[in-house]
Amino acid sequence: MNRSKQVRAFLIHAHSDQDEVHKLHQRLRRDGIDVWLDAANLQPGQDWQSEIRKAILTSDAVVVCLSRAFNKQHGYRHEELKLALDKASLLVDEVFIIPARLEDCDMPESLRHLHRVDLFVKGGYRRLVRALRR
Repeated sequence: MNRSKQVRAFLIHAHSDQDEVHKLHQRLRRDGIDVWLDAANLQPGQDWQSEIRKAILTSDAVVVCLSRAFNKQHGYRHEELKLALDKASLLVDEVFIIPARLEDCDMPESLRHLHRVDLFVKGGYRRLVRALRR
């Protein structure tokens, strides 16, 4: 990846994790990552499904913020994950989806083939940023 280009990342998360994900969003932005988060990027009146789809398809990476709530609750994030998996299947030898656990939790079956990063352990955040800047 061209280092002069700012990395664009999309955050998929459970609604109940929004406070922790908002903090992650702010931290990534401070570290120079162009991060798309629904609560920060969607504007009143926009077709949110269309905007989310466009953001995923134009991102360099998708960070799936995993938690116990992510696995238990149903919501649009599962559609977002499906779209990200579809895009990833078209890429060869590229890291596109990064599973990032916010807490100790199970990995969804669809992501078990991918190496994860644990944000709740020392050095986890630094590993995420390094993977995004690859």
